[in-house]
Amino acid sequence: MNIIVFLIVGGIAGWLAGLLIKGRGFGTIGDIIVGIIGAFIGGFVLTTIGLIGLFGAGIIGAIIVAFIGAIILLFIVKLIKKL
Repeated sequence: MNIIVFLIVGGIAGWLAGLLIKGRGFGTIGDIIVGIIGAFIGGFVLTTIGLIGLFGAGIIGAIIVAFIGAIILLFIVKLIKKL
């Protein structure tokens, strides 16, 4: 059951980040991949700067952390593509 929740959180976060940065999502698999990678990035960055506790421990908190990480990921990818 945890894997299903993990995939749903990743999909939602990746889709939202895609809408914000790109203007549309990346498709189901792409959204999930972006969201999962974003969850790792968001968790690392927010833990490092000490803000991880602000978002709670539930599913909504996990989506927010993954969303923040996915935005960071897509922003970096966008910068690299411009080079």
